[in-house]
Amino acid sequence: MNPETTALVLIEFQNDFTSEGGALHGAVQGTMESTGMLANARTALEATRAAGATVIHVPIAFQEGYHEITASPYGILKGVVDSNAFVKGSWGAEIVQDVAPVEGDLIVEGKRGLDAFGSTNLDFILRSKGITTVVLAGFLTNCCVESTMRSAYEKGFEVLTLVDAVGATSEAEHVNAITYDFPMFSKPTTVADYVGALRGAPVTADSSRGY
Repeated sequence: MNPETTALVLIEFQNDFTSEGGALHGAVQGTMESTGMLANARTALEATRAAGATVIHVPIAFQEGYHEITASPYGILKGVVDSNAFVKGSWGAEIVQDVAPVEGDLIVEGKRGLDAFGSTNLDFILRSKGITTVVLAGFLTNCCVESTMRSAYEKGFEVLTLVDAVGATSEAEHVNAITYDFPMFSKPTTVADYVGALRGAPVTADSSRGY
């Protein structure tokens, strides 16, 4: 893996998901704890910075009142609205301190839906920096991470998904996505194998089985 052409993309590591008191923390707490995903994400982040690879944070945020989306949301966005999550300028919308941006990291703004490419300039940033390998971590395993994974795959990037640095609202959804969906559109990889690859070790074919 060439750090110069690799980007770690951290999706929605925000207090409303990650932290006690967050609007949606209770929904994801179980899978966060079962995988140790926040600590694993921190490990991946530190290794990425140390290797000189690109770090990109992709939070989601809405104006108070959610005027950017339909007045009658359904599905996952209805859950966001009903829980009053990810309101711009609120504590809940802030990126959790464990993986907070530092100088040199990039923050992509404008995410309002599921796919991190959908309403942002993520694709422009990746291509302008010569990125060919996209490594994904974050929330939700079977929602925003998976949506971004599919788009990155179709856009021609090499895609790695960090199976022990993602979280979902249930263990069943989490495991199902990793088992059946991730291998179709990415190379499911543990954080340990990703860190090893940054240091010159090959990503093994069995790395997806470490979750």
